[in-house]
Amino acid sequence: MSLGNRYEFVFLFDVKDGNPNGDPDAGNLPRIDPETGMGLVTDVCLKRKVRNSVQMTQEGNPSRKIFIREKAILNQMIDDAHEQEGVKDKQKGEKTEAARNWMCKHYYDVRSFGAVMSTGKNAGQVRGPIQLTFSRSIDPIVASEHSITRMAVTTEKEADAQSGDNRTMGRKFTVPYGLYRCHGFVSAHLAKQTGFSEEDLELFWQSLEQMFDHDRSASRGEMSARGLYIFRHSNELGHAPAAALLGRVAINRIADVEVARGFDDYQVGVDTDSLPQGVELIIRIG
Repeated sequence: MSLGNRYEFVFLFDVKDGNPNGDPDAGNLPRIDPETGMGLVTDVCLKRKVRNSVQMTQEGNPSRKIFIREKAILNQMIDDAHEQEGVKDKQKGEKTEAARNWMCKHYYDVRSFGAVMSTGKNAGQVRGPIQLTFSRSIDPIVASEHSITRMAVTTEKEADAQSGDNRTMGRKFTVPYGLYRCHGFVSAHLAKQTGFSEEDLELFWQSLEQMFDHDRSASRGEMSARGLYIFRHSNELGHAPAAALLGRVAINRIADVEVARGFDDYQVGVDTDSLPQGVELIIRIG
C-alpha cells in the first residue's frame, strides 16, 4: 500500500556509561557541540542501526535487502542490477532509470533513505522519503576518560620489549548519562518516487523501537529508546509547519535535579490541545 500521508516525529533515546557515537577525527571522543557542550549523534549513526535491525529481522525477504551493509561492495550490487530481466534489455538512455527502479524495489534502505548509485554502472541517485536530523542532548554532556589495561600483546617483539610483562594500556571514553532528541520527516511525495509503502514505514517504526536492544556492545553502554511521538497528517501536503508540531514535545530536567543520571530525572510533556485539523498524534513510546 503506497504512502499517502506526511509525517514528522520526535525520537528520544538515552545512553548510560557509554559512547553513543564516537568521532574518529577526535580520538573517538563522543561527538559534542563545542559552543554549547551538547552531545551529538549523527543521522548516519541512527540509520546504521535501522539498517542492521532490518537486515536481522528481514533476512531472506527479497524486497528488504540492505544496500549499505558491512563488507558490502556497492558496485557489484549496482552492476548486478544492470543484469536483471527488464533492465539489461533496455536502451542506453533508459537503462539507468530501470536499474534505479530495480534497486528501489529490492533494497529497503535505498527506497527509505536514498542512495548515490552512480559509482559503477550508473543506477542514478535516489532521494529517500525518510530524513533524520542530528540528535542533540537535552543537557550538556561531559565525556569521562578511563584508562584500561589489556593483559596481552600483539607480537613477540612487543613482549620482548616488555620483558614478559604482557600488559598494554589504552583509553575508553564514555558519557555518564545523556538524553538525546532526534527529529525526523517522512515525505509521501518522495515515497511515491521510490515505492516506499505503509508496510515499509511500519517496519521503520518497529526498528526505532527495538534497534538498541539488538545492538549491544560494551563501548555503547546502555542505550534505550525512550520516546517516539509521531505527527500524522491526513494528506500528502500536511496541515501545519513541522516546527510548530515538533515543538509540542518538551523535555525538561526536574527542578531539584542538579545533574541528570537517568531518564527519571526528566519530564516529557506533550501539548495535545488544539492540534491542527487533519493532524493526529501517535505515541508509540512514551
